[in-house]
Amino acid sequence: MNRHEMIVRLAELAGLSLPEARRAVRALFSVAEGEGLIADALDQGERVVVTGFGTFQARWRGPRLFRDPGSGRLSRLEPVRVVRFRPGAGLRERLR
Repeated sequence: MNRHEMIVRLAELAGLSLPEARRAVRALFSVAEGEGLIADALDQGERVVVTGFGTFQARWRGPRLFRDPGSGRLSRLEPVRVVRFRPGAGLRERLR
């Protein structure tokens, strides 16, 4: 499902107009600063917990070495923040 399909399905399920559903999806998932609730919370170091669905959390991945497959040379990757998603019990159960 892509973003547009999600908007159309949300409009149908929640009885919203397409512009209302588009605003709701943007309010949750936008990555622009100040627009998306999830991205803003992660950027501020908060966990985002949707009970039954799962938890989003930003974490630091430490520095590490990797080998360039083309040259075989070892290089160092700097620490970087990554998003981790851990599915909730309800989602795990449904997907079994």
